[in-house]
Amino acid sequence: MIADVVISGAGPNGLMLACELSLAGVRPLVLERLPERTADNRANGLVGQVVRMLDRRGLYERLTGHQDPPRPAPGFVFGALPLDLGVLGDDNSLYLLQVPQRRIEQMLEERAVELGAEIRRGHEVTGLRQGADGVSVEVGGPAGPYTIEARYLVGADGGHSVTRKLAGIAFPGVTTDEAISRTAHAAVPAELVDPVTGGLDVPGYGLVPPLMHHRTERGLFVYAPLPGAPAPLISTIEWSGQDAEGPLTLAELRASVRRVLGADLALGPPEGPGPHLTRKLNGGSTRLAERFRDGRVLLVGDAAHVHSAIGGPGLNLGLQDAINLGWKLAADVRGTAPAGLLDTYESERRPVAERVIMSARAQSALIAPGGEVTGLRAFLAELLDDPRNLRRVADLMSGADIRYDVGGDHPLAGRWAPDLELKDGARLAELTRDGRPLLVDLTGGGDWGCPAIAGLPDPGVPCTALLLRPDGYVAWATDAARPDAGSRASLRAAVRRWLGEGVPPLDGDYPTA
Repeated sequence: MIADVVISGAGPNGLMLACELSLAGVRPLVLERLPERTADNRANGLVGQVVRMLDRRGLYERLTGHQDPPRPAPGFVFGALPLDLGVLGDDNSLYLLQVPQRRIEQMLEERAVELGAEIRRGHEVTGLRQGADGVSVEVGGPAGPYTIEARYLVGADGGHSVTRKLAGIAFPGVTTDEAISRTAHAAVPAELVDPVTGGLDVPGYGLVPPLMHHRTERGLFVYAPLPGAPAPLISTIEWSGQDAEGPLTLAELRASVRRVLGADLALGPPEGPGPHLTRKLNGGSTRLAERFRDGRVLLVGDAAHVHSAIGGPGLNLGLQDAINLGWKLAADVRGTAPAGLLDTYESERRPVAERVIMSARAQSALIAPGGEVTGLRAFLAELLDDPRNLRRVADLMSGADIRYDVGGDHPLAGRWAPDLELKDGARLAELTRDGRPLLVDLTGGGDWGCPAIAGLPDPGVPCTALLLRPDGYVAWATDAARPDAGSRASLRAAVRRWLGEGVPPLDGDYPTA
């Protein structure tokens, strides 16, 4: 069998990549070793720029069931320090979407199949051999082994990635067993739920806010009454001396809560149909792949990087890996990619992964026990009273501080494109759903060769025209009032660098807004 791109893994990252490749005209083959989608729920929502990116692909509506655009979150946490993001107003970059991971996977699978991707469940990669023009992928399936000749193989098969191991890509980092986390759906007495805040008023301790990490000097406690869940999620993290062997029981979780809070909390089994989560983890890993590409093999998501889940950065990072890679890989397969385009996947995404790992490590340090950490937290809380510091932390957690090196010096170059509102009442997000590049003219007169979509002046958008890459980032921008020789030349250079020689930048054949 012959395929352009084989994706190993039908989790969110693999399915997102399948959607992006399909939008760009490449039909991928997705292999998943599990015979059906898992009922386990490994995440409970999305944090960061990926929420806005899903909106720009029309997928946010599918997850929420309504057409309203996403709105910034009024609050969040960093290392169990509360963040009052409402004070940032329009400068708030942190978006949240509470939706179970299994629902995200279901939606992405439906969309990928709708776009023409093929998904084979019960099929797993067992071997590979690379050549100059492709990779032979050995597969084990229900009917026996077979081989696929592919242009590329992408490993989206998690932290224990078989693809990464077969490609011989090292995965350096550290694994620790210092902390034990316990999480379960558990019923709590209704009279303990505060009717005003929705928090949990624990007798002998006090009010614990909902949906936030709550740190004491003995550990971490979380009370998360998630929409649609069979019962609230109760979670603890403890350090030193606790046994992590054997399945988690409610009695063990209750004892852990008692140690962390110094007070007893009645916990009961959840009612109704499952799945009911019970999970106990001993320690964790922080690892970064030595490289994200080896010839015809590439890695996305947890196959390329693993880290603490604190702050919920995993899906934001992995899904944006897939979105960054998709259009570049498709252009390479179609033969339209400019030289070196595919190499920019690693040069752009690896620094982002390193930054997420830095953030996760900092937050892990901030939730550790001890008086010294308590003092550090008090100091940081003072710093976060300054809106400038608060915005910097929000940008770090959301990924809004990402700036790719696109070769231009305009303030918007390499940044996430602003959410422009169009003259006819439409939104920029409605023009990006086909995954194509977009030339946006803000002059009001169509001077850049495309219909005007917003008039000037607009102090919130410091440019007169901009070129969007398919992943929503600005490849080029100008604040020239009218096109001149210099600005036209810089636009053509940006088009050649990111889209190739065959794309006319200023005529009707070019996708414009």
